[in-house]
Amino acid sequence: MTKVYELKINPEQDFDVDAIALVEEPAIEIDFIAFSKEEVLTDKLKFSMNDDKRELIGAALIPEIRIDRINKKTNERFKVFFSANTIRQIAQNYFKKGYQNNTNINHTSIPAESYVFQSYIVDSERGINAPNGIDLPDGSWVVGVKVESEKIWEEIKSGKLKGFSPEGLFQQIEQKFSKQFNPLDELKAINERLKNISTICYDVTT
Repeated sequence: MTKVYELKINPEQDFDVDAIALVEEPAIEIDFIAFSKEEVLTDKLKFSMNDDKRELIGAALIPEIRIDRINKKTNERFKVFFSANTIRQIAQNYFKKGYQNNTNINHTSIPAESYVFQSYIVDSERGINAPNGIDLPDGSWVVGVKVESEKIWEEIKSGKLKGFSPEGLFQQIEQKFSKQFNPLDELKAINERLKNISTICYDVTT
């Protein structure tokens, strides 16, 4: 069985998200919505792009999504996820520590020549919704990024860079899941038990 870990931050111990990368394959599987004056929106699972202002907006983190990972030393495959509470902490700490200018390309030392200028947590009850064209659950972290480099903007337009990917150091807490409850299985078990019980009738009339 594949192991599942919840990822958490602890800024006091230097466990936090301190940069956002522009990547080819975002782990949360939400790409950019690429459109300009001449183009129309065709794919809702992408993130928004304004061709005149070089501004991007999209999901940085989505709660409870299982993200595939591999231990490079042991080749062990596992999954990780973030809770909605942890995502909120990450977003708040990101701005508290002033990490807005920390962006790179594909988690390398290559600067993305971009900065985060907008950030919010999706909360439908409060009327704080995902950007048009992106289907996101409550608790998702949405960021807006200003791209200053024409070269990087061209890579985004060509599809070389497709999404956001936060990076940092996390605490991994292994999750233990019991067998998922199935009401049909429970009903079958009850019926089997009833078959082995003798029926005794009592006459309670007087």
